[in-house]
Amino acid sequence: MKKNRVNQPAHPVYQKVSEYIQVIIGSAIVAIAFNVFLLPNEVASGGVSGISTILHGLLGWEPAYVQWALNIPLFIAGLIFLGLQFGYKTLVGTIFLPLVVYFTKEWEPWTLNPLLGALFGGIGVGFGLGIVFRGKASTGGTDLAAQIITKFTGFSLGKSVAIIDGMIVLSAAIVFDIEKGLYALIGLFVTSKTIDLVQVGFGRSKMALIITDHKEEVREGILNKIDRGVTKLSAYGGYTDSEKPVLMCVVDQTEFTKLKQLVRSIDPAAFIIVTDASEVVGEGFREA
Repeated sequence: MKKNRVNQPAHPVYQKVSEYIQVIIGSAIVAIAFNVFLLPNEVASGGVSGISTILHGLLGWEPAYVQWALNIPLFIAGLIFLGLQFGYKTLVGTIFLPLVVYFTKEWEPWTLNPLLGALFGGIGVGFGLGIVFRGKASTGGTDLAAQIITKFTGFSLGKSVAIIDGMIVLSAAIVFDIEKGLYALIGLFVTSKTIDLVQVGFGRSKMALIITDHKEEVREGILNKIDRGVTKLSAYGGYTDSEKPVLMCVVDQTEFTKLKQLVRSIDPAAFIIVTDASEVVGEGFREA
């Protein structure tokens, strides 16, 4: 792997403070995106915020109060049924997010186009939640409800979340109209993709599996000319049943062409399998 200075682990106190800051910043971003994009366009894209959007449109209830009224009991239920696995950071997110929603409720909408509201609201919520998750916490709400459902029904967590969010989106379609329900689905989809992007990062790497009769020359070329590590995997040919080691190498996307040219120059008959590696943590790549 590329030679990098080994970073010392962060001091535990600094690490905790950093996580709390991420929870606060992420919660604030979610709240602002809700007030300037989702709520004014009646886009109820899942979660407690989606429920508060529906109740605001149906009964005129203050979204921040609805979010507190749902989040806090759900947090308590999570402690009762799931134990103390959420910690104080999730409690901070549970309380702080509606607080920012309340104090930014007078902000002017940044768009009154429902499609733009769903797209950019989904991006904002996903970006904020991604930061919260990187702080090893959550904003509570329907995430806790989904975990409780999973515990008592045996459903997968993904299915439980889909059931809850599906019911919220369906309710939005009934309370508002079908079109608003479709916008809610768009917002929900964009949110999930943005969370993944924040969690994994913008960088993309390639993992190459190389089968060659010149494994030592290829290995030395990768080590010396590309400055990347190589792992030799034990394998056997399915037709010949003879040993056929596979070289595994992970490179940055910008280095892949160089790797392919190197292997081809040594062994034009080499068999190369390439896949995307969406997240690579370790020396030479992103730090953990």
